[in-house]
Amino acid sequence: MIIRHQKGRGNKIHLYLDDEYVITTDANFWADNYISDGTEVDEDEWQELVEGINYKKALNKCADLLSRRDHSVKEMKMKLQRTVDSKSAQKAIDRYIEAGYLDDERFCRSLVEYLINNKKYSENHIRQECYKRGISSDIINNVLEDFYIDNVDTIVELIQSKYLSKLQQENGTQKVIAALMRKGFSYSDIKSAFYRLEKDEI
Repeated sequence: MIIRHQKGRGNKIHLYLDDEYVITTDANFWADNYISDGTEVDEDEWQELVEGINYKKALNKCADLLSRRDHSVKEMKMKLQRTVDSKSAQKAIDRYIEAGYLDDERFCRSLVEYLINNKKYSENHIRQECYKRGISSDIINNVLEDFYIDNVDTIVELIQSKYLSKLQQENGTQKVIAALMRKGFSYSDIKSAFYRLEKDEI
C-alpha cells in the first residue's frame, strides 16, 4: 500500500492509501509520525498509524469535553465512541483517570450538590440521575451519606416557590401532587409537606 498526504483546512492532514482517502489527522501528529509520500507500508504499519491517530483524537476530544463540564467515565466513553473506536476511547479515558481529570466520585458529588440545590430533586430522583450517568451504587451511597436530604423540606420549598399559583387552579392540588411525583417524591412525603403547610409548621 502506498501512502501519501494532503494538507486540508487549518491544521488538518488527510491521508491516502493507493490514492484513496482513508483518514484525517492533525499537523502536530503528522510532524511526529511523518511518512514521506510514495512510501510503501504494510498492514501492520498502517494499523499502528491509525491507532495512533485515533488515540490522539480521543485525547483531544476528552480535553475539549472536560473544558466544558465535568463528565462521568460512562458519559465520556459514549461520546468518544461516536468518533473513535472503543479501544482508543478506553485508552484515552485511562490516561485521563490516571491524571485525575476523570473521577466518578468527584463528578457524583458535584452532580448531587447541583440536583439538591438547583433542581430540588428527591433522593430517589437523584439516585436515578446518577445511575443514568453510569455511577456505581457504591459511589452513590458513599456520596449521599455526606448530604442531608429532607424530602419533605424540599417539597415545601418547591410548593412555595413554584406551585402556589397552580394550587389555585381547578384540580390544582392533584396537578401539583402529580408534578411532584414526577420529580421522584413519594406520595407520603408529599402529603406530609401539605400537612406541614396547612399547619404552618414551617
